[in-house]
Amino acid sequence: MPSSNADLPTWGHAELRAAVDAAGVALWSWNIDSNILAMDPHGYVLWDVPPGRKVTFERLSEKIHPADRDRVREAFSATKALEGAYEIDFRTLVGDEVRWISARGRGGETDIARRTMTGIFIDISGRKHAEEGNELLAGEMSHRVKNLLAIAAALTKITSRSSSSTEDMSKQLTNRLMALGRAHDLVRPLPGSQGKAALLGDLFAVLLSPYDEDGAFAGRIRVAVPRMGIGEVAATGLALVVHELATNSLKYGALSAETGTLDISGSKKGDGICIVWKEHGGPTVSAPLEGDGYGSRLVRETMESQFGGSISYDWLADGLIVTLSVSDDQLSD
Repeated sequence: MPSSNADLPTWGHAELRAAVDAAGVALWSWNIDSNILAMDPHGYVLWDVPPGRKVTFERLSEKIHPADRDRVREAFSATKALEGAYEIDFRTLVGDEVRWISARGRGGETDIARRTMTGIFIDISGRKHAEEGNELLAGEMSHRVKNLLAIAAALTKITSRSSSSTEDMSKQLTNRLMALGRAHDLVRPLPGSQGKAALLGDLFAVLLSPYDEDGAFAGRIRVAVPRMGIGEVAATGLALVVHELATNSLKYGALSAETGTLDISGSKKGDGICIVWKEHGGPTVSAPLEGDGYGSRLVRETMESQFGGSISYDWLADGLIVTLSVSDDQLSD
């Protein structure tokens, strides 16, 4: 039997308020003559301003992220002449917290009641952070694929120099690519927690084995670090850092030359450990003219954000020296 209008719910103020609260929506009104903005309680919480007070648009816009402020001001001014619905996304700063807000409303000065425009604010931080995470992941995956192709080409070249026959080259190259696969697994985060993932020295051995098999690099990579266990999360982060350093060395540094060597040493310092990556005998190196590339930014962010540690580079003519500092507590996670 078809429904009648009598079957539909009656929408009063209480029902509308409940629906708005459930959706996490903040209501606002803006008098275009006085430039006064009024909001419902959720709006004042969203913007972190004292509740119940009328604020000017200019005063409220001071909380907009400096990179977005001029764009938002121009967009809101343009809504006076814009007929129809509009939407704009922007960032705000609440203390040190960055929030993403979407402002939506209907523009145009004609036929608006009491010279006041109305609309909503929605906190879209979760969606924006997810989008930023996806973009970072896509960039990281693209970077890794390019690096793997470069590594495969470099491994083929160095293997050809040390091989006595086609069969020998095939065997060496296969071993190196299989070792590279084992190393790459360590760079990929694993679900769950299984306690200590590996010994620090074993981690370096697995990650660097593709470049020190029975061929060209035999004995030219030396590792001397304290015997200590590292956690699964720390192993993934440290593997990413070492993998990136090894890739750059193979492409531009000591591991790209027949005479190049790599020394990795570690020493305890207080409640942390200092790891020094030192290259010798490769091409002359110098600091990048254009600052950090994507890989270097990824390494620096991993060391600082995940480990609360630091990384420094010394671009000596004889070879690059990289110093990593991290606390024992971070390595045990």
